Amino acid sequence: MAPAPNSEASPSAMKGTTWMQEILPLILNGGDLTPVQTIPNWDRVPWLGDPRCPGSGRPPPSSGYGLPLALPPHAPSFYTSKAKVIYVTRNPKDAAVSSFHFHGMASFLDDPGTFDQFLDKFLSGQVMFGKWTDHVKSWRNTDIEGRILYMTYEEMVQDLRAAVLRMAQFLGRELSPDVLEKVANHCQFNNMKTNIMSNYSLVPQDIMDSSKSPFLRKGTTGDWRNHFNAEQEARFSAIIKKEMEGTSFAFPWDDE
Repeated sequence: MAPAPNSEASPSAMKGTTWMQEILPLILNGGDLTPVQTIPNWDRVPWLGDPRCPGSGRPPPSSGYGLPLALPPHAPSFYTSKAKVIYVTRNPKDAAVSSFHFHGMASFLDDPGTFDQFLDKFLSGQVMFGKWTDHVKSWRNTDIEGRILYMTYEEMVQDLRAAVLRMAQFLGRELSPDVLEKVANHCQFNNMKTNIMSNYSLVPQDIMDSSKSPFLRKGTTGDWRNHFNAEQEARFSAIIKKEMEGTSFAFPWDDE
């Protein structure tokens, strides 16, 4: 979870945080592109709970996951503050694929092993910040629900302009149609991928080896179909479904 500029909002994401690091500064600065064109995203939107090596100029060791609600620094000050949270959830199958490739290129994370081995780690929570199911359920907290906007990666891919409008309204920021279009256009995946302040190309290769996999890889939905075999998909889906029993919230991929 990372605080947006002026600490007015925080994006907490299961594979979508980098996207929020690009969108929120633009919303909060009225569409001014200067911050996202001149400041690396790890300085623009620092990660909470991830200490940076002093003077190294290197980003914090993040897996792309936001913090679960049960971890500091959320309690107790988070509960008594007026901070708002934008929580992005992604299809866990796509999140697992994205995380697998990230583990393969990030030297500060464990070697992912084979994809099948990594799925076992992902499902059992042996990845940074634990299980996808625990993380998602922990943020469905009724005590602060009025301060959380729930988004999905899928709806952002489908209609980014509408998603940006929802975020701006949630944050109490009025954007003109032209500014709204400007923000949505700039934050399209292909534009972010070429922004050196956002694509992590400034990070030394011994920390993130882009020759193994680019940090911003595809930015699509449904890529899991290119990685999962039938047995893996059935096992993965059954475990996620079992662990989400008793929850009342629905996701756009539930009928897949």
